[in-house]
Amino acid sequence: MTTTTDFTQLTGDYTIDASHTRIGFVARHAMVTKVRGAFNEFDGGFHIDGEDPSRSTAKVVIKAASIDTRNEQRDGHLRTNDFLEIETYPEITFVSTSVEQIDETTFRVTGDLTIKDVTRPVSVDFDYHGSAVDPFGNARVGFEGSVVINRKDFNVTWNAPLEAGGVLVSEKVTLEFEVSAIKSA
Repeated sequence: MTTTTDFTQLTGDYTIDASHTRIGFVARHAMVTKVRGAFNEFDGGFHIDGEDPSRSTAKVVIKAASIDTRNEQRDGHLRTNDFLEIETYPEITFVSTSVEQIDETTFRVTGDLTIKDVTRPVSVDFDYHGSAVDPFGNARVGFEGSVVINRKDFNVTWNAPLEAGGVLVSEKVTLEFEVSAIKSA
């Protein structure tokens, strides 16, 4: 594996390898613990411009129905109109609008996140974790990043009050990205 910071050799188009990538989330439950989940079906890719990172781009499309918190009943509820309303809004999308190199290995990717009927700008700082050629001859890169959003900003507003105060589900949700991508030939 190479953790080069000479990004010119990484210039090119990449496809996200869904079998080696995790798009996840974390939300507080009952104000005392965290529930973690992921989306199991998505596709996307990005273009890296190693000479000028500001000319890099990214796009991801997530199948909302693929939400998985390891609890079938909870997942079913998350798919309903109380949360993601998957019959009306089957996809969650992110399309970059700018990329900025923050330091030697960190890139801020800003773009439009669309959940349900709402599109809002978000910025995710991605750490570059290196590149490698896998046993099949594919050039791969790895990036990880996260961002905190308020789910109510995206019309995901359902909640239930708790007897002792507070609510069942936090408004703040951390989105987590662990990305492995393959360079196009």
